[in-house]
Amino acid sequence: MTVAILLENVDKTYNQVNVVDNLSFSLESGEMFGLLGPNGAGKSTTIRMLITLTKPTKGKVEVAGFDVTRNQAQVKQNIGVVLQQISVDNDLTVWENMEFHGRMHHIREPERGTLITQWLDYVQLGDRQKSLVKTLSGGMKRRLQIARALLHQPKILFLDEPTVGLDPQNRRRLWEIIKDLNGQGMTILITTHYMEEVEFLCDRIGIMDNGKLIEMGTLSQLRSKYGQGLLIKQQGDRIDSQFFPTLTEANQFLDSLGEKTGMMVRESNLEDIFVELTGKQLD
Repeated sequence: MTVAILLENVDKTYNQVNVVDNLSFSLESGEMFGLLGPNGAGKSTTIRMLITLTKPTKGKVEVAGFDVTRNQAQVKQNIGVVLQQISVDNDLTVWENMEFHGRMHHIREPERGTLITQWLDYVQLGDRQKSLVKTLSGGMKRRLQIARALLHQPKILFLDEPTVGLDPQNRRRLWEIIKDLNGQGMTILITTHYMEEVEFLCDRIGIMDNGKLIEMGTLSQLRSKYGQGLLIKQQGDRIDSQFFPTLTEANQFLDSLGEKTGMMVRESNLEDIFVELTGKQLD
């Protein structure tokens, strides 16, 4: 498989502090990858390096086969970016937002108009072409951001908290779009605070803390490593948990206890593993 994203021994230093510390990992073309970490873990800085907004202090970063420091123009041509902040122009129409982006990427007519129509239809905004963006719902604005990011037909898509603030219906609609894009072969790197989003969407998961990559693997691999069964015990305001290799072993342990007040057993999930590794939940 072709490598879509490559980081080798990457550092990013601010004020003599490594906010990204000797980071190495790679993504294959067509992979859907979730990058997780508590606030301050270094994931946002990592994304900024990958999309050429900041340069690594040390190490090698390649996107779509191009060095992010020496070949910024080629990297930008091969990536689409949807940031957490709504970045479409509220005072322009849906079509005008797409038109402006297409011109910035030097897409000529009639191809530009054809692509705008194609991607607006894809995200179910074809009937809102003439609407001012300020009249759109939050979910529609997010879908417009995705359509705009796809207009120049990138190979790799970066999604930073793509469903934050959306209602469950719009979140699921975006999940369907993201899944479909990946099914068509697009490489996608996603950061999110919603653990179930990563569980549903991602092939592999990377967890960062204090600038380092502390774990990586599929959800199945992580659950096999840390335990598929979880015993939870509430003690006052505190909740303690204990992993077991299987759910059966967790239930057997609970059955062996005389006092079971405040205890329960369930299957472990990604959030349990995240808290075990980082000692904190995502804010």
